[in-house]
Amino acid sequence: MRAVVLVGGHGTRLRPLTLDTPKQMLPIVGRPMIEHVVGHLASHGITEVVLSLGFLPNAFTDAYPDGRCAGLPLHYAVEPEPLDTAGAIGFAATHAGIHDTFLVLNGDVLTGLDVTALVATHRRTGAEGTIALTPVEDPSRYGVVPTDDDGRVLGFIEKPAPGDAPTNRINAGTYVLEPSVLGRIDPGRRVSVERDVFPAMAAEGTLYAVVSDAYWIDTGTPETYLQANLDLLDDPGGSVVAEDASVAPGASVVGYVVMAGASIGENALVEDSIVGSGARVGASSQVVGLSVLGAGAVVADGERVDGVRRPEVT
Repeated sequence: MRAVVLVGGHGTRLRPLTLDTPKQMLPIVGRPMIEHVVGHLASHGITEVVLSLGFLPNAFTDAYPDGRCAGLPLHYAVEPEPLDTAGAIGFAATHAGIHDTFLVLNGDVLTGLDVTALVATHRRTGAEGTIALTPVEDPSRYGVVPTDDDGRVLGFIEKPAPGDAPTNRINAGTYVLEPSVLGRIDPGRRVSVERDVFPAMAAEGTLYAVVSDAYWIDTGTPETYLQANLDLLDDPGGSVVAEDASVAPGASVVGYVVMAGASIGENALVEDSIVGSGARVGASSQVVGLSVLGAGAVVADGERVDGVRRPEVT
């Protein structure tokens, strides 16, 4: 089975880290995020990954010039223009010549989902599409998916108002789809899988869902990107420092990510924040409150930044 992985977005919630780097190429504990995603697919027998590219596609092709990532062959499908989620799926699947049951994933989600079991359920029910669901505390940020006792999807409610969600089970961003779903996507047009395709399938009774309590995190915000790094550490409560980053004597560092080439000065404090590649944190300075320093950003000696993004983003 092949998998389409959606990696074409601009990652606006993670700016300035994503001003010149796609979010799936940001490091998670020393490896690009996409390698964690593809490696998980490889462990479940996926044979090829189709990368649906849009924003800065060369970042991927340059990183994997031999067309392989985490042991799997890659197929690059670069959208000529943004086509939204369903449009991207349709373009990538057509570009790669997919004509059989296939998998689709949001490339900014890290999960321990049992993909093998998801596919098995899909085949057993004879569904046209099967989506993974995960329970969350606040479903208002996501697509909420109520189901009947057989797992058939009853509706697809995108980002309901707080308190209005009929369930806390949300779309977890992994789907098993039959090729007939591609016929529901008008080529070359912006189409949303969450707002257009899935609701139509649910209305026809062809969309099913599987609930999983496996580890799941959407890495698309500074808070969740930081949390994903800390979650994957062997030492809980530690921090992530790239091999060629430097932390001077006397610096106090707690629950943070420091990327390649960054430096932390003497007696500086970095806490619950992200220091991008090549950024410099001066001596006796403080970077706290989920601050995000982009590539090459500078915090002056003695300066305190709290909840700041540098450079500023609009």
